[in-house]
Amino acid sequence: MKKTNFFLSLLALALVSSCRTSDELTTEPSRQEEVHNKTVNVTNHDGRPFSTGSGSGSAQSKFTAGPGGGVLMQGFYWDVPEGGNWWNTVKDKLTAWSDAGIGAVWLPPASKAQNGAYSMGYDPTDYYDFGDFNQNGSTETRFGSRAELEALITKAHTENMQVYADIVINHNSGGQSEANPFTGTNTWTNFSGVASGKFQRNYNDFYKNAYGNNDEGAFGGFPDLCHANPHVQDWLWGRDDSVAKYYKNVMKFDGWRFDYVKGFGPWVVNTWNSKVGGFSVGELWDSNVNTLEWWANNANSSVFDFAAYYKMDEAFDNGNLNVLNDDMMWKRNPYKAVTFVANHDTDIIYNKMPAYAYILTHEGYPTIFYRDYEEWLNKERLNNLIWIHNNKATGTTSILYTDNDEYIARRNGYNGNPGLVVYINTSSNWQERWIETNWSSQQIKDFTGNSSWYPTTQGDKWVKIQCPPNSYSVWSPNL
Repeated sequence: MKKTNFFLSLLALALVSSCRTSDELTTEPSRQEEVHNKTVNVTNHDGRPFSTGSGSGSAQSKFTAGPGGGVLMQGFYWDVPEGGNWWNTVKDKLTAWSDAGIGAVWLPPASKAQNGAYSMGYDPTDYYDFGDFNQNGSTETRFGSRAELEALITKAHTENMQVYADIVINHNSGGQSEANPFTGTNTWTNFSGVASGKFQRNYNDFYKNAYGNNDEGAFGGFPDLCHANPHVQDWLWGRDDSVAKYYKNVMKFDGWRFDYVKGFGPWVVNTWNSKVGGFSVGELWDSNVNTLEWWANNANSSVFDFAAYYKMDEAFDNGNLNVLNDDMMWKRNPYKAVTFVANHDTDIIYNKMPAYAYILTHEGYPTIFYRDYEEWLNKERLNNLIWIHNNKATGTTSILYTDNDEYIARRNGYNGNPGLVVYINTSSNWQERWIETNWSSQQIKDFTGNSSWYPTTQGDKWVKIQCPPNSYSVWSPNL
């Protein structure tokens, strides 16, 4: 067995579950004014839905989203069971997910990492070993074999779903020790013996080296990959058998989730996307919406909406729905915002159902966390919200009413689809409000079934709606 920087890897993995650093802090809580007796138009665009575009393989011509756009499933959580069965577990759920209206699945890092069969993949060694080479103590990865991964992707495409690869290109792990003239010490940067024989690396492919002392960020003591090196660029996206092109053209991934993008410049993701295409989203763990927007624009990529994530926690767990009036990435650019309630790294929102009601009725690309869907929350209620998202959550967004425990917003419809009104109530009592819709003299209903009312809007489009305690309702014409 090869000698590796095992201690450094374990130390880093003990510090965090995935790639994040201590500067990833929330902003201070804010106190927004309530919205009464006015309409606040949050977004201003032509109303078209979020789209991930077409993917590769059989999904390229087959994948289509509903009027409201797509829904993404995060198909794993931290420390999924060991034993090489995870790809099969996910594959067996794809039909049910597709039937529920989920259009894509995000998988964990699929290639062999330093800790072999025990690794969650965020300490990558050999980008081309998907569980078919005996290295780092195992042949299969924690998740299974290459054949099982390929079967999963094929099944997803058959089920009209896209598949996104988790791409970890900030750092590597599992190299051999070598003399490093730039540090004057030995470093664990010799990857010349990777079993696939592809993307061999040495000390000059990592900082510090001939290209400089550092880049935007390092992680956990791992060797920090140097994207300025043409050899690295060539193997990441340049060559016909580069990582990006191999994952897309051979493995048939449709898109990318880029890990720890604070660690390198946004030009890296921009270049990757321009060379290979496919949907992409970056993990920029920062609640500052200006930073999120800057990165998304410069990377030409979607970004996880951490601004919305922390505002939802403040709103739904701390009794102030007025903070939903604050700025978020989906309000800045709904076409580059991926919203979420929990993920494998962070799960701080306790009152999750109103949070899912929020992201599945609002703009952006909503993500469902595996454990919320399969283990912790009411799947029937989540499926109902997914249906509402795909079929009714259309057009721009206007906020109609807020106070500490009530929030009402309107989706204004698109291309003949009437949109919806969502009412979230975190108080312990039933609530009723008169609100202005876009529908004149039409019967409406609550598509969640939480209210039994079937009111008819007045000629001036006003109507009274209601919401149960600690719940939500979603209203649209009874068509």
